[in-house]
Amino acid sequence: MMRAIRIHHIGAPDVMRLEEVELPPPRPGEARVRHHAIAVNYLDVYYRTGFYPPPPYPFTPGNEGAGEVVAIGKGVKGFRPGDRVAYVSTLGSYAEERNVEARHLVKLPKSLSYTTAAAMMMKGLTAQYLLRQTHKVTKGDVILVHAAAGGVGQLLCQWGKALGATVIATVGSAEKAKIAKKCGAKHVILYREEDFAVRVAEITKGAKCHVVYDGVGKATFPASLDCLRPFGMFASFGSASGGVESFNLALLAQKGSLFVTRPTLFTFLADRARLEKMARELFAVVASGKVKIPPPIEAPLADAARVHAALEARQTTGTTVLLP
Repeated sequence: MMRAIRIHHIGAPDVMRLEEVELPPPRPGEARVRHHAIAVNYLDVYYRTGFYPPPPYPFTPGNEGAGEVVAIGKGVKGFRPGDRVAYVSTLGSYAEERNVEARHLVKLPKSLSYTTAAAMMMKGLTAQYLLRQTHKVTKGDVILVHAAAGGVGQLLCQWGKALGATVIATVGSAEKAKIAKKCGAKHVILYREEDFAVRVAEITKGAKCHVVYDGVGKATFPASLDCLRPFGMFASFGSASGGVESFNLALLAQKGSLFVTRPTLFTFLADRARLEKMARELFAVVASGKVKIPPPIEAPLADAARVHAALEARQTTGTTVLLP
């Protein structure tokens, strides 16, 4: 038996319960991972509240963790008990142990701690596909990063600057503005105090941005389109304020032949070779020191409900990890 957070119906954070669960042996193609750290992501809130269709109840939330392989199923190659690994996978990480498809695992460099790995995998791989695949940022680009003090936002600012881009950031408070500046944002906009689209036009002298990276959603759309130059890219990768509502595609023509995309990390991770390449690039940029992973906030697994409440209230910066 081991302990896991279980959700029996959608609802507020208090629907999460810590329960004793029996874990079956790993099936063919799976490895059992004993967690040392489990990341908390806004994606977990979407499943808990039903914003994303949840699996059959009861279920264990969480898609990301880091730990040690303790057993392998038939047919697993490349991994063995004792390996240090991290992953982004299907639901089930808010637990002391879990079975994971081995194709989702990546081996951790010795230089990375479990807590750092758990804090960086989903957010770091998200930053990789946004900056290096969705819109391949090059020197001289002007990029706008919404929610720049959040986990993904901090990585986008650092990595964007390292790629030679001018980073414009939006944040909700003076405290978060300091974080965004420290992470490499050249310009920071307090969106509660000023119109960010007007301010972007002022900063860029009317030229505007090559790309907008938006994990906020409803609250920042369609004003984000007004931040883009002709042929610019609006990359919507999250919905912290609610989903972007349907709109007339003619709006994109009116605002300069714009591109809009709604990518998801799991589409990129479906191909094993792509996952390995993305992880290598992420580990390399972290090892170089150009992207620093802020020390995550640590909380016991039993405090998952409290952590979710703080996350939804936007009272957190960076990443929180749960410790079994």
